[in-house]
Amino acid sequence: MNRKFPIAALLLGALSMLPLTAAAQAKAGEIRIAHINGKTGPLEAYAKQSSVGFTMGLDYATGGTMMVAGKKLVVIEKDDQGKPDLGKSLLAAAYGDDKVDIAVGTTGSGVALAMLPVAEEYKKILLVEPAVADSITGDKWNKYIFRTGRNSSQDAISNAVAVDKAGTSIATLAQDYAFGRDGVAAFK
Repeated sequence: MNRKFPIAALLLGALSMLPLTAAAQAKAGEIRIAHINGKTGPLEAYAKQSSVGFTMGLDYATGGTMMVAGKKLVVIEKDDQGKPDLGKSLLAAAYGDDKVDIAVGTTGSGVALAMLPVAEEYKKILLVEPAVADSITGDKWNKYIFRTGRNSSQDAISNAVAVDKAGTSIATLAQDYAFGRDGVAAFK
């Protein structure tokens, strides 16, 4: 099953329920989407997969029209370079200057965590994909945040089930940032 189709379907469903803000009324013929990822930097490969999959999913879900309810989907791509401060400022600019209706991203958990309060401040949806840290939809969550993929606890549970034998010991090596720290915590 194509994993990106449910993401596109969820996004299209969310878009159909968005109220028309003053900016949206001014651009009534468009639905503006910010797609923010670490297109350069250590998670470049994931960002590329996410970007291609997102575009393919929207194309498939709209039958190639890139239209929803008579409105054109406009995707604005942004590169957070894997830097939390940059991701946060790009999201603020997308909501404030680009007048996007919804945002999707990002690749890195640390960047996603920095973006969460921006979504709450602007009262706009941030669809987090593919960042994994538990805290994104855990203790740092707010009502404007949605996740379409797995989290660190789900990784830990599936791995524990796979190696669940008496006398088994597990050592965990992880990156020293949100994804790694949440992953190790989930295994404990």
